[in-house]
Amino acid sequence: MPGPLAGLRVIEMAGIGPGPFCCTLLADLGAEVLRIDRPEGPPGHRGDVFSRSRRSLALDLKSPASVEAVLRLVERADVLVEGFRPGVMERLGLGPEACHARNPRLVYGRMTGWGQDGPLAQAAGHDIDYIALTGALWSIGRAGQRPVPPLNLIGDFGGGGMLLAFGIMAAVFEATRSGRGQVVDAAMTDGSATLMGFIYGLMAQGRWRNAREGNFLDGACPYYDTYECADGKFVAVGALEPQFFALLLKGLGLDPARYADRTDTSRWPAIRADFAAVFARHPRDHWAQVFEGTDACVAPVLDLDEAPRHPHNVARGTFVEGPAGMQPAPSPRFSRTPAPPPGPSALRGADGAAALRDWGFTAEEIATLLPG
Repeated sequence: MPGPLAGLRVIEMAGIGPGPFCCTLLADLGAEVLRIDRPEGPPGHRGDVFSRSRRSLALDLKSPASVEAVLRLVERADVLVEGFRPGVMERLGLGPEACHARNPRLVYGRMTGWGQDGPLAQAAGHDIDYIALTGALWSIGRAGQRPVPPLNLIGDFGGGGMLLAFGIMAAVFEATRSGRGQVVDAAMTDGSATLMGFIYGLMAQGRWRNAREGNFLDGACPYYDTYECADGKFVAVGALEPQFFALLLKGLGLDPARYADRTDTSRWPAIRADFAAVFARHPRDHWAQVFEGTDACVAPVLDLDEAPRHPHNVARGTFVEGPAGMQPAPSPRFSRTPAPPPGPSALRGADGAAALRDWGFTAEEIATLLPG
């Protein structure tokens, strides 16, 4: 099956981070993604997950002929995705107004850190800066220590590319009814604030302290944390509910009567010390075996080499073998229109002639745009 987004045509203006991630989500589910690259630069890598399942066309956008070619592609596209600072696409002659003049149904997805307007709109930044302004970065880390960067998962990917993909598909759905496209302004600050909605909600209810490692989900609670085992590896414990906590105690061989007051936060340091001492007696995989098949909510903490080999991930096909090693499989799963296997990663300009031909350009026009 070609995937649920088969027939959706997407133009991707080459970038880094959240824009390519968004386009990978669309391509994984069957959309036809054509990336517009610069003519110069590194060729790319076959192991680049955020370059898979699309084709690359290299164009010099300082050339009026190349700009006109992109506008012609826009005429046949459903979506355009760009991740430049505000105003760059307009200066190239490829802003929303110019594109909508060619294709009123086009959904124009814009990915930035700060958004298209506001005092910081033109400022440089990275994931860590954007999540710093929303409380997300502040909230992650141990008490009395500095905040810990959560990789670039919250700003770039969760609050950035994933929210952009959601916004694009919402706009595509609306366009099927109205016949009109629109601009989707996705900012990583906005998206990371959205991801923090649950936490802000708890704080408004008086159920969350404005402090690191002071709450039940941020490492303060001893039955929602990680523990080191005898071999230096770790297990993750998430036994919040009473019935799960009881099974955790059973697996650890601890007396339930000693922990009847487990919700008393003043007892948490003592409970943590008990758990740490027991987990430290055996290797991680011993504990994984003890708790396997139970509802104790205990899992081994796997590294990047181990994760693709875990039996559950193998059974689900959560990872697939790519040209340069393991990579995550497309997700989510669809019962009737499953996603196709990931295609190869695009190399800069490698598919230009074939892509232009498929998008309606003649051999003469292709030769003019792509000499040699």
